[in-house]
Amino acid sequence: MSADQLSAGSLSTLDLERKGFPELRGGNLSVRIAATDDERDAAQALRYRVFYEEMGAHPDAETLRLKRDFDEFDAVADHLLVIDHAIASDARGVVGTYRLMQGDAAAKIGRFYSASEYDISPLTEFPGRLLEVGRSCVDKDYRGRAAMQLLWRGIASYIFLHRIDVLFGCASLPGTNPDAIANELTYLYHNHLAPPALRVKALPERRVDMLRVDPHSLDFRRSLASLPPLIKGYLRLGGYVGDGAVIDTQFNTTDVAVLVKSELLADKYYRHYERRLRDALD
Repeated sequence: MSADQLSAGSLSTLDLERKGFPELRGGNLSVRIAATDDERDAAQALRYRVFYEEMGAHPDAETLRLKRDFDEFDAVADHLLVIDHAIASDARGVVGTYRLMQGDAAAKIGRFYSASEYDISPLTEFPGRLLEVGRSCVDKDYRGRAAMQLLWRGIASYIFLHRIDVLFGCASLPGTNPDAIANELTYLYHNHLAPPALRVKALPERRVDMLRVDPHSLDFRRSLASLPPLIKGYLRLGGYVGDGAVIDTQFNTTDVAVLVKSELLADKYYRHYERRLRDALD
């Protein structure tokens, strides 16, 4: 079901646009778009703690001084936040974040972030609206089902609000030694490679082959189980990966391109939470 195919009894995208992005609640937690500079700063501070202090990314001097993960894309992107209202209902309560950047926002910079690692021309030439997602992280004390469910719910409502057709971005596996994750990379390539029309490819100078072992020798269930939760989430939605991995030495990760046609995410999340969305907007 696409954004323009909502049934007459459904919450329309026009209703969402009139009222703005809703705050969705789940117990003490909620998800919404950052509305203030302090909230965006809190997202960057959380990213620094997770990426640099916890996961071993390598900060430059300015990043280390400010203790913030930031780049030029932050100024034009939307920042989805998970907030724990038991702490506070403002920036102080930010415990999760996901950066969302639409095509018109990327045009202000002149490119998408993913273009530094992948040839994304199959997507930029695609006749539809694009949403690049990235910089996803959750505070270590909140890495259970609730926070990730809220992030997915937030993305689902966002794609309806903005009539997004394809969601994409770079997702990370830990470490910079592709041989240490050979089974996982091979599993992704063999089982979830994007169709040619949407198949982004790693830039030749950065490309790392994903087909690293004989796929017929793999324990598929074990390979899937060992993937990071975020990548497994994309796959459960029917998502694909691009051709080739990329080593990101700054963030101490091996990246793969992921993409999901938005109706797959909408079918799983939007319909399930449609009543709550309507209630949030009333």
